[in-house]
Amino acid sequence: MAHRLANKVALITGGTSGIGEATTRLFAREGAKIAFTGRRREPGEKIASEIRSLGGEAIFIAAEVNRVEDCRRSIDETLAAYGRIDLLFNNAGIVTQGTLEETSEEEWARTFDVNVKGTYLMTKLILPIMRAQGGGVIVNNASDWGIVGGPGYTAYSASKGAVVLLTKSVALEVARDHIRVNAICPGDTLVERWRNDKWSDRPMSFEDKLAAMGEALPIGRVGTVEEIARSVLFLASDDSAFMTGATLMVDGGNTAR
Repeated sequence: MAHRLANKVALITGGTSGIGEATTRLFAREGAKIAFTGRRREPGEKIASEIRSLGGEAIFIAAEVNRVEDCRRSIDETLAAYGRIDLLFNNAGIVTQGTLEETSEEEWARTFDVNVKGTYLMTKLILPIMRAQGGGVIVNNASDWGIVGGPGYTAYSASKGAVVLLTKSVALEVARDHIRVNAICPGDTLVERWRNDKWSDRPMSFEDKLAAMGEALPIGRVGTVEEIARSVLFLASDDSAFMTGATLMVDGGNTAR
């Protein structure tokens, strides 16, 4: 079977855990040359080494997406390694819990700094490169809570709503440059950090928490990072060649209600 990303170069932010890690590994299996960023060097180097041991090409770049110098360096190091960048997955982000009144100015600013500014910076810096090479694909990680409200996660929901409209606006600006820009909107997806999150005032086992969250979704369960990664692959590949400015809901039916 032909690899769907053969001969493509992909740059993925926040690639050391969760959806980012799953996408990094999947893109490598699909033939892409990988550069991925993250704040934690040890897991990043481990993932890159594992991809190379399986015959793939991967480099890890320690970087934070809300720092313009880190964004420039991430792009420069990717170009130095591979000569071009065909795909950008703006995945890096943080989740801030709290109602509007519970959210401090610092928490609000930090949420937008990473989730929105990071996407803005990486996209702004990479557009001239993609335009000069004749095109490219950008996928932004938004959220179903960027489409409908997420009570108790107000800053997070507002930031992901901003990512959705950033996606649509940029897609219109660069459509004739053969650059496609789409957003993935995951619903509740099992990631490792959930084990430490507080979801209820009453004691619950991790398994009971997952079951309760799944029961709240029309599909009856939460998603997996691998399922989200496969949706990112669809948007990154030629299978979605006629899609730009789209928000792809992968949320177990949450926003269909």
